[in-house]
Amino acid sequence: MASKVTFYDTTMRDGEQTIGVNFSIEEKIEIAKGLDDYGVAAIEAGFPAASQKDFEEVKRIAEVVDNAKVVGLARMVRNDINAVIEATKDAKHPMIHVFIATSPIHREFKLHMTKEEILEKIKADVTFTKQYMQDIVFSPEDATRTEPDFLVASVQTAIDAGATMINIPDTVGYDTPEEYGEVFENLRQNIIGFDKVGWSTHTHNDLGMATANALAGIEHGATEIQGTINGIGERAGNVDMIEAAAAIHVRHEKFNAETDIVLAQSKAISDIVARATRMPVAGNKPIMGRNAFAHESGIHQDGYLKNPETYEILKPEMVGATASLPLGKLSGSHAVMSKLNSLGYDVTRDDMKAIFPIFKSVAEESDLITDDQLKVIMQVVEEKEMVSYQ
Repeated sequence: MASKVTFYDTTMRDGEQTIGVNFSIEEKIEIAKGLDDYGVAAIEAGFPAASQKDFEEVKRIAEVVDNAKVVGLARMVRNDINAVIEATKDAKHPMIHVFIATSPIHREFKLHMTKEEILEKIKADVTFTKQYMQDIVFSPEDATRTEPDFLVASVQTAIDAGATMINIPDTVGYDTPEEYGEVFENLRQNIIGFDKVGWSTHTHNDLGMATANALAGIEHGATEIQGTINGIGERAGNVDMIEAAAAIHVRHEKFNAETDIVLAQSKAISDIVARATRMPVAGNKPIMGRNAFAHESGIHQDGYLKNPETYEILKPEMVGATASLPLGKLSGSHAVMSKLNSLGYDVTRDDMKAIFPIFKSVAEESDLITDDQLKVIMQVVEEKEMVSYQ
C-alpha cells in the first residue's frame, strides 16, 4: 500500500526571504489560493511577530484559505507565539511553527544557551503553546549540524510537550542525501512514539542537493516535504515543491508514495510566483523551465517524433506545460519536415533532400530558426526547384 506524502509550502515566509522579494497582500492572497487549489496540506503564511504588515497578511490569508492549514512562524518567544495565535484564529485549520536552534555553533554564538537551557525552553514553550493550538510544528534549527544525541533529546522533549509535527531543517544545505537519510534513521530508532507524529523535511539548496535530500528524507521515514514554489528562498533557495512532487509521481515505484498535489496546475502556480517575485524561471530549470520539454538535437527530435517516451519521462501536459521542437543547427530533417507540415507545406522525405541543405546553411548562422525564416527557405526552394509545396 502506498504511503501518503504531504506538502507544506513556505513560499510566503522562507521564500519571501529571497533577496529583493517583498510580496504585497494581494500577491500573497493570490499565491495562497493557488496553493490551496494545488493541493498543499499547509501554507506557512508568514512571521506575524516580524511586523504589523506580516501580522495582517497572515490574518488575511487565514480568512481566505479553505482546505490547507494556515501556519504562522514563531521563535520560542511568548510574544511571537501569541502573535501567531491571534493572526491565525480565524483560520479553518490553524497551525503554528515554533523553532529554536540546536547546533553547537548556534548555541554558542547566537543563543548563548546551554543544552539544558534549550531543552527547558522547548518544554516550557511547547507546553504553553499547546494550551491554545493543537497543531504544532517544532523545528530544531540547524538540525543537520546538531549532535545526534542532542537532536534526539530536543525532538523528544518537543513531542512529549505536545508537538504534532517535527520538521528537520538542513538549514544551510550542508548534508548529502545519505547523511540526511541517516538523521531520520537515528530519530526513528531512538524517538519514543516516532509513528505518532508527522515528520517533515526542510532542505536548502546551497550545495545543489535540496531535492535529493528531501526525497532521501521521505525514503527514511519523513511524511511531509517543506518547500517553496520555484525553489525560491534565501541564499540558494529551498527545495522546489514542484520538482519533488513530480519526482514522486514519476518514480512512484521507488518511493511507493502518493500525494494530493494537482500536478496539472504546476505551471499555473509557478507563473503566479514568478510574476510576484519578478524572477523568471530559468530556462534549464527542471519541470518548469522553458527547455524542460524542448528538444533541438536531431537524434532526440527524431526519437521524440516516433515516440515521445524515448526522451520524455514525464508528459508535459501532466504539469501544465507543453512540449516543443525548436529548430536549430543540430536539428534533423525529420523535425524540419514535421514543422513544415504543421505550417501547411505538403513536404515528403524526398522533398527534404532539396530543402534540408538550405535549412542547414541558414541554421548554421542562427540561434533558432523562426517560422518566418522557414517560409523564406521554402521560397528559395520553390524558386530553385520550380515546385510549389503549398
